[in-house]
Amino acid sequence: MGVQKRHWLWNIVIVITVIACLGAFVAHYKNWMRMKPDGMTILSGIYYHELEFKNVDQLEWVEKIPPMVRLNGFSAFEKGKGVYQEFKDTLTDKKVYVFVDNFEQQKIRLVQKDSSQLFLNLKDSLDTIDLFELLKGKTEEITE
Repeated sequence: MGVQKRHWLWNIVIVITVIACLGAFVAHYKNWMRMKPDGMTILSGIYYHELEFKNVDQLEWVEKIPPMVRLNGFSAFEKGKGVYQEFKDTLTDKKVYVFVDNFEQQKIRLVQKDSSQLFLNLKDSLDTIDLFELLKGKTEEITE
């Protein structure tokens, strides 16, 4: 019996699948942020949030995230990303955006004027502290 060769199309499908999986891993690996003079963009995989400093109503540190219902997103190991809704607000349409790279560390809690919330931290706690100080300075600068 002769050995059958695999069709070249299947080789291409396998390579494209591996590249797509690696791309998804890199996209969700960390929170990608871009600072602008009047705001900041947060991107983590398919989760995207545009934050304007003038809309920040409250900025504080929190140890734990409150219990929430996941509308879409994921949490794996120490990471959690996506759009959630607090248990107490299940009758309203208030969304909570979560971009947490390490659940064990402190998180930055941003409350916007439309009462939506954002929880954010980075893998390195020192980078999270620097980000908090930067956000605090930018929001105070805008309100003055």
